[in-house]
Amino acid sequence: MQKEAMLTQLGYVPNNALVQQLQRIEENTTGYEKIQKHIMDLHDHLKVDGSYIAMSNSNDFFKIKVEAPSAEIAQEAHEKIQHFSEKYKVVINKLDNKNTYYILGFNH
Repeated sequence: MQKEAMLTQLGYVPNNALVQQLQRIEENTTGYEKIQKHIMDLHDHLKVDGSYIAMSNSNDFFKIKVEAPSAEIAQEAHEKIQHFSEKYKVVINKLDNKNTYYILGFNH
């Protein structure tokens, strides 16, 4: 997938800085080419729960933000993230005391 298309699908307006940031994230995410499509699929599945995938401002990783309007919907989003991690062998790291995860890469 072209970087500009991926940025657009994630809700960004592509520019040089964002393309460069996406490049760093791709290089920093182990096995990125194996999980890229699954990351975008998860983003689409999470949107219905009020959650999403974005580029982290502090680390060169994708982050998953759970911003659901209720505890039940948040739980559903967390379950989708766990399923994604287990099914596609994706290493994720949940931040302590936050509804945020980092996608670290493919666990081969």
